[in-house]
Amino acid sequence: MAVVREFALPDLGEGLTEAEIVRWMVQVGDVVAIDQPVVEVETAKAVVEVPCPYGGVVTARFGEEGQTLDVGRPLLTVAVGSPDGQTPTAATVPAAPADGDSGSGNVLVGYGTSGPAARRRRVRPAPGAPALAPAAAPAPVAAAAPVAAVPVRHEGPVAVISPLVRRRAREHGLDLRVLTGSGPDGLILRSDVERAITAVSTAPVTAAAPAAPAEGTRIPLRGIRGAVAEKLGRSRREIPDATCWVDADATELLAARAAMNAAGGPKVSVLALFARICAAALARYPELNSTVDTGRGEIVVLPEVHIGFAAQTERGLVVPVVRDAHRRSTEELSAEIGRLTEAARSGALTPAQLTGGTFTLNNYGVFGVDGSTPIINHPEAAMLGVGRITPKPWVHRGELAVRQVVQLSFTFDHRVCDGGTAGGFLRFVADCVEQPAVLLRAV
Repeated sequence: MAVVREFALPDLGEGLTEAEIVRWMVQVGDVVAIDQPVVEVETAKAVVEVPCPYGGVVTARFGEEGQTLDVGRPLLTVAVGSPDGQTPTAATVPAAPADGDSGSGNVLVGYGTSGPAARRRRVRPAPGAPALAPAAAPAPVAAAAPVAAVPVRHEGPVAVISPLVRRRAREHGLDLRVLTGSGPDGLILRSDVERAITAVSTAPVTAAAPAAPAEGTRIPLRGIRGAVAEKLGRSRREIPDATCWVDADATELLAARAAMNAAGGPKVSVLALFARICAAALARYPELNSTVDTGRGEIVVLPEVHIGFAAQTERGLVVPVVRDAHRRSTEELSAEIGRLTEAARSGALTPAQLTGGTFTLNNYGVFGVDGSTPIINHPEAAMLGVGRITPKPWVHRGELAVRQVVQLSFTFDHRVCDGGTAGGFLRFVADCVEQPAVLLRAV
């Protein structure tokens, strides 16, 4: 007889407490190998594949695609092993799970073992054996109880674990105590709430009832979008920021880049040049590479420079982090920025690649705009914004000429420094843009 193991949503790190199911990668009845990815979930940091630490037959899945699960809630159950060492079949799977652990301990792709996943296959019931059926699987959506014309109010705690479900019900004035959940043990799912909302909205309206005002489209703040909203809101609430800006002649910087790329070897991007300039500027003004410990009332100047850069993706704004930027050459910075950008576009960034930055570089010039007042990426202390580089009239060597001009904006935490330090930082950056040779004498 095989034994059934329950695999719960693991701790995905970086303080994450929940994840949304994006795509199931296995079906009930599939055979899975140890560490085989079984579900793709989206957290506030990234989209990741979650591997199962057990090998055997999938007997149940918990949660629908689009549903948010808390860490520690069951994801699926797997019938593991059998006394004769054969692959378990429907006839050998017991009705109840047993205690114990025979898995790998791997909780996330990229952490732990990484052997190739076995080809999954559907298990057919043995002749004369009953069909494989998960005892604790959620009831199908079609089996959910309809909203009664005269709803019965249930007493006791409400069977809801998802904050999104509670918020949707609250937004529509729906009493969760009158719903019968279609999930395990009567758990109220998002589909139950949406069905109840639809039933209310399509109910006939009496002639005496006033017309309800039109309601706009509601977009849930969840996943990456929700994380961005929370972080930017916290930055505005906690950080007394200020912004200064300056126009700079980037003609020589572009010429230096063209010369570097013409010399052969890996190509150098404009963003990599700005990252190199920022690393040199932070060496001169280290107080801007810091964070504020409000609990102890201290400014913590950080010894390592990890530069994040804003990247717009289909899933929203993310900020990949280039580790140890102060130790990298311009070519190395360009290669790492390119690698992280590609990972961001494909949704392959890990939570570790999206956290730990000490300074952020924001190139909003790619959107065709000149200036901005960027919001600091909490808990950092500063951010440099780079506008588009465009031909403009400019006085060069005493004469009016057409030059490639860029606007630089610098937002800083006024708790860590005063305007003199911020102005000195921005002026050094502008000098390096106008005269790249300044970097040769930079610290």
